[in-house]
Amino acid sequence: MAKAKTQSARAAGTKRKTAAKASTRGRTQPAAMPRSMQNRGADDSRKAVQTPRPQRGGAGAQAAGEVLTRVTHETEVRGTETRVERVVERAPKPSLPDVDRASTGRGRYVYCIIRAVQPLKFGAIGMDEQWADVYTINYKDMAAIVSDVPIAPLDSTRENVLAHERVNETVMRDHTVIPMSFGTIFKTREDIVELLRSAYEAFADVLNKMQDKLEFGLKVLWDRDEIVKAIETEDEDIHRLKSEISSQKGSTYFARMQYGRLIDGALQQRSERYVAEFLQRLRDVSVASRVNRAIGDKMIMNAAFLVQRDQEQAFDRRIKEIASHYDKLTFKYTGPWPPYNFVNIRLKLERAGQH
Repeated sequence: MAKAKTQSARAAGTKRKTAAKASTRGRTQPAAMPRSMQNRGADDSRKAVQTPRPQRGGAGAQAAGEVLTRVTHETEVRGTETRVERVVERAPKPSLPDVDRASTGRGRYVYCIIRAVQPLKFGAIGMDEQWADVYTINYKDMAAIVSDVPIAPLDSTRENVLAHERVNETVMRDHTVIPMSFGTIFKTREDIVELLRSAYEAFADVLNKMQDKLEFGLKVLWDRDEIVKAIETEDEDIHRLKSEISSQKGSTYFARMQYGRLIDGALQQRSERYVAEFLQRLRDVSVASRVNRAIGDKMIMNAAFLVQRDQEQAFDRRIKEIASHYDKLTFKYTGPWPPYNFVNIRLKLERAGQH
């Protein structure tokens, strides 16, 4: 096939997006990012941004003022997919009413969990402009990355979600992180220490499994009409049926129904063949993979890959090598991310007194 063009975008962020297609039609431009999201490391020409979504994986909940009571955990390994789940059960305190900044107290917003013996500071990059300093709350060799915020409902606006992601990106440059879900707020420092104490073994287990690993996303899209034309040319039965429909003078209802079923089946088979091939070719440069639901008619693959940090360049090269052989497909490649798709710590609310 003709060699596909690979487009690389540069933006003030730490994300990479590689789009490969035979033409520039349908390209997605990277979103503008805050000035505080600076480029990281070498090869900046490949860096671009993808707006994170608050519903992505990670740990946590809107947890202002809740105290942990006990922790259970389990690990699931399925095929090439490694998914670590932790269940943290806790007793909630009465929630605070929805009040304005002037009348509410100060809480601690938790971005992620890392290993750290000494207190660390990461600068004024936090969620709230008034209390922007990001720092650690430590317990033994574990630490929560936090900044102060008002104890009030936190809207999942683009600005807030990007601030959450910005802190995680900054921390993950030098640390293995357990990302917390957007909106994880605790009332006091003592509550966070209790989280670290109660979930210590679970956090340690996850950090060991995720040590020096990064997540990358890969979405593969096609132009459905172009693929249908190719199938009509390559498949003899479909080509013959298409010709019959075009030449018939009477009703073509049943012929068109049969044609539609054949096309749908051929598209499904081709899509599954592509996905299986891409997963196989990326297997030796990744630790694990997770295939998520494709969105819309154009997307045929929506996958996340867990990659060892020292294999990042090899993974880059393999993605570009694959993309160069498919001029009818578009590859959207993003990362590095914290391991959102491979770590899921669920905080389960429990009524006080229950065990």
